[in-house]
Amino acid sequence: MSWDGPAVGRPLALGPVRLRNRFVSAPMERNYCEIDGTVTHRYVEYLTRRARGGAALVFAEAAYVRADGRGRLRQMGVDVDARVPGLARLAAAVHAEGALFGVELNHGGRTAQGAVSGFRPVAPSPVRCLPAGGELPLELATAQVYELVEAYGEGARRCREAGVDVISIHGAHGYLVHQFLSPAFNLRTDEFADPLRFLDLVVEAVRERAGPGVAVGLRVSAHEGFEGGLSAERTFELISRARLDLLDFLDVSAGSYEAGQWIIQPGEWERGLLAPYAERYRALGLPVGVAGRISTPESAEAIVAGGRADFVSLARTLHADPGFPRHALTGGPYRPCIACNHCIDQLGTGEPIPCSVNPRAGREHLGAPNTPSKKASVLVIGAGPAGLEAARRLAGQGHRVRVLERAGHVGGQFALAARLPAYPEYHRILEWCTAELDRLGVTVRTGVPVTAEVLARHEADAVVLATGGTGRLPDVPGVGLPHVFDVRRWLALGEDVPRACVIWGADREGVAVADHLAAGGAEVLLIGSQPSLAPDVGRRAKILMVPRLTGNPKVRILPETAITSVEADRLLVRSDGHEEWLPAAGPLLISHGVAPRTGLLAACEARRPRLGVHVIGDAGGSGGSIHRCFLAAEEVARTIGQACDAL
Repeated sequence: MSWDGPAVGRPLALGPVRLRNRFVSAPMERNYCEIDGTVTHRYVEYLTRRARGGAALVFAEAAYVRADGRGRLRQMGVDVDARVPGLARLAAAVHAEGALFGVELNHGGRTAQGAVSGFRPVAPSPVRCLPAGGELPLELATAQVYELVEAYGEGARRCREAGVDVISIHGAHGYLVHQFLSPAFNLRTDEFADPLRFLDLVVEAVRERAGPGVAVGLRVSAHEGFEGGLSAERTFELISRARLDLLDFLDVSAGSYEAGQWIIQPGEWERGLLAPYAERYRALGLPVGVAGRISTPESAEAIVAGGRADFVSLARTLHADPGFPRHALTGGPYRPCIACNHCIDQLGTGEPIPCSVNPRAGREHLGAPNTPSKKASVLVIGAGPAGLEAARRLAGQGHRVRVLERAGHVGGQFALAARLPAYPEYHRILEWCTAELDRLGVTVRTGVPVTAEVLARHEADAVVLATGGTGRLPDVPGVGLPHVFDVRRWLALGEDVPRACVIWGADREGVAVADHLAAGGAEVLLIGSQPSLAPDVGRRAKILMVPRLTGNPKVRILPETAITSVEADRLLVRSDGHEEWLPAAGPLLISHGVAPRTGLLAACEARRPRLGVHVIGDAGGSGGSIHRCFLAAEEVARTIGQACDAL
């Protein structure tokens, strides 16, 4: 039977099972389980939504096969029979939406830490994993390695009994199977010095316990990404000699804990960057999947239609919009992932991971917001992320919405951040919001400074004040000199990169601007009271930016330092109780947070709109991130809807 649609829409056989299309919801850890690894209602509803969105195969996550291999406080477990009912609930929910259900079997090995698992970590060899905490693992005795093989087999049995359709063995990202493969972490002299011995035994055990009706595959890192680790050539050579006859597919990723940027790729890297690695594995005769920054329908289609892989594994893309597969196949609009890595950086907190651009992610179990039966007229003042999202949600409920913005463009300070090299995907969410408002018939007027007189010309039942904030300037002598700017104001002016500059403030914004200027060739003096760079964001969000700055000879960094006086060409700085004057060429750019811009609040309240005045985003002091802006927008839409129905 011929297929005339997009290549990503074609069905695909993985051994005994058949995918309805080529979109796979990848195994992504989410902190949605109980502390003991048991599935929750939150988890069921989350995966149900991804299955309903059109994915052909929906994976849960890397599930630990034994308790000493647990790497996260709320990671899913398949370690004991008590986990089977929860797995069965997930399987039934995913099946009800027409998708297949998959589980990835894993053991953290050296990456697991006693503070999380309650056990001393075990590994092929006693090599610390510094990115995970650095606890020295115990070297597994030969007999203990066989016990772990049995744990993988028992995990597969539990999956089969729960109704799992697809089992993936996690042989990537620096976890236990990968550790046995890697020359950096396998220093053994017994039979398991052979890098393939453990993998082959695990494949045999999983294949036997999974039974003939379950597809079994292997996830591999195309390379480890650091000197001394597995290269792409060596990895391919090893996998080509593994027990591929017992497998139904391969899924290609990359990286290890020592090169985390390859596991979760930054937004600066090109989309689909791992496809060339995956293409090589197709010569081994198995269906091949690939992960890695596949965040547009075009990139997915190019990979599959171009013969580089048979299916695409999507994690963050579906976290941002679970309906992405359906939209990709029908040409509909979708909410884009901006590759900010806020989701991944929240894993270490033990709290359920959110999504910067999708406030419903992980909150599906709370149910969809009610649509009010009565409609209102709403005026939104400010077209930053909070204002745009509030307008979108209100218009989606059927309210009549107008947006006024004093700047000549939408996006507010987020639009300024989107100009920086570290955030090349940020513009996509602003473009999506704008397109959605246009689709919903919302009038957006830019270049309109709102005053009390302008307000008087706009009747509205509710006013949403999303006017943002202004940069805070510290009270020190000389801060009013003409070469001193808040970083946001300086970006808004669109000035050329100076030959030299000083940035005071090593928070997220200050570091990102320092990175931008250094990339442009400027000599940068970065001064911050913070002990480290950008401590207000997680490791993944700055995994490229910070090494670039610290490795740049034209960048000087002074942590735990304050400026106490400013002059035209020098600064008085204090560090550890000592003061000294430093020469300082070029502009002084200050990043000390924002103060809410609420000058219009009194005028708005004087209008006495019957459904109230609602202050959100930076204007309400709850900004600081697009995630908090979008949460505030969702809440204000709910509040106005409830007030409307109460009339």
